[in-house]
Amino acid sequence: MSVALGDVCYLDNRWYITHAGLLRLARRKRCAGINTTLEEYASDPLTNHWVFKATVYHTSHSKGFVGYGDASPFNTSPLVRGAEMRVAETRAVNRALRKAYGIGLCSVEELGSFSAQMPVTPGPRSNGHEGAHGSSNARPRLRDQLCLLIRQYDLDATLVKAYAADFCGTQTLKEASRDLVESFVAQLAEFAKNDRDGLICKLNSYAHPVEATP
Repeated sequence: MSVALGDVCYLDNRWYITHAGLLRLARRKRCAGINTTLEEYASDPLTNHWVFKATVYHTSHSKGFVGYGDASPFNTSPLVRGAEMRVAETRAVNRALRKAYGIGLCSVEELGSFSAQMPVTPGPRSNGHEGAHGSSNARPRLRDQLCLLIRQYDLDATLVKAYAADFCGTQTLKEASRDLVESFVAQLAEFAKNDRDGLICKLNSYAHPVEATP
């Protein structure tokens, strides 16, 4: 590995391998091929959340080493906004290559894949009733944040919406003010992180019982 060529880099007191370094390693090891596919069932174009699967083949007869990569506006830098699909594919390739060649270092392109948050840019708001969709130019869409939490913690979207409406004191989530929805999203994230089982019980209380058929 060469620091001068950019195969590895040193960030925040840790060493990371780069995508370019992994590709050069694969070429030196005579990698037979890399195949990538979009995981459509796990991706959500509406929220720009993409998941890719990559398979690295040591030789033309090998079964391959598999890696998955995901990217969305919530776990990528604003500098690559709009290119989340390409970032997801790169992360998948990096993980598959690291498995194939026993690289223990995390790659730079994978940083923030679980915890990074899209920064909020202050901006004018027309009123206090923008609803769950909010202003897409001023702040991250609250609907996207809810979708991310629902996927991350495997929650029932219908029950989450019912819980949100009850929290905001409205018939539907769309009728709630942005400030109320922001408070709900923050509480939901904290609840899910600290006590997912308790959150599931809370959500189940909003499920309508099925009437028995005589």
